[in-house]
Amino acid sequence: MIYTITANPSIDYVLQLKDLTTGKVNRTTSDVKLPGGKGINVSRILKELNIDSTALGFVGGSTGEMFKSLLSQHELKTDFTNVHEDTRINVKINAIEQDEETEINGTGPAISNEEKTSFLKQLESVGTGDVVIMSGSLPKKLPDTFYLDIAKMIQENGADFVIDTTGQALLDTLPLHPLVVKPNHHELAELFNTTFNSDQEIIDHARKLLDKGAKHVLVSMAGDGALLVTKDHAYKANAPKGVVINSVGAGDSMIAGFAGTFMKNNDPIESFHIGAACGSATAFSQDIAVKEKIDEVYKAISISELS
Repeated sequence: MIYTITANPSIDYVLQLKDLTTGKVNRTTSDVKLPGGKGINVSRILKELNIDSTALGFVGGSTGEMFKSLLSQHELKTDFTNVHEDTRINVKINAIEQDEETEINGTGPAISNEEKTSFLKQLESVGTGDVVIMSGSLPKKLPDTFYLDIAKMIQENGADFVIDTTGQALLDTLPLHPLVVKPNHHELAELFNTTFNSDQEIIDHARKLLDKGAKHVLVSMAGDGALLVTKDHAYKANAPKGVVINSVGAGDSMIAGFAGTFMKNNDPIESFHIGAACGSATAFSQDIAVKEKIDEVYKAISISELS
């Protein structure tokens, strides 16, 4: 089973307008409320791929009830921990003529020790053959090591894990051998205080993450495609042609496609192909990509071996 953890889920209130003028009254051309959170995005893509998952996280208050109502239409398996304070609301503003996206994210509820303990008890049964995918920000009062502590706990029980994070927090997870890490090329360069002038330089530095313990490294490069780096080989996926409508969730989709497929077939190349298709398909969609769009984009992606 795949478990996705969204410690700080949200209602994403997405507004579209022609242009945004601060300090003035702005009127939208459309708006939609979506169940948000990086782990939720992962579970939604897994659902499109017909891969079972259970979504975990902290949900509370009247906004938490609305969140669960919005999520119910996606027919995901969930096992949320109920908390006293309200689930947050994030506002995302797309100014079409300005070609700008503005986000205003809430902080989320404060999690009590009792609520944290209740959540962690859910993970006691996770073990060999399971994968836990952790991503997104942490709500108030949870320690910065929350995801890392979970990784240590489930690893002792034989489960694999993925933590979608960057910087030192990413480096701290590597000795625990995450199934896959996915920095973009800018984040990878920042890890090593350098810049890249070629794919080979990116590959060389991705292998440093493998040397530190990662099992696979995905590097997204926006319009230049993506790389998969393993101990012995490196592969590149081209960037398919399409209009980027919404970049939110593209990285989550790529992780879902890779981890979910790899859990089924243990084939890193096919997992990379599907992961790249999921990421691009979501970028080309108003919301998280549906299966038909993923299949369409999959046909436009080719995987080539670089080394």
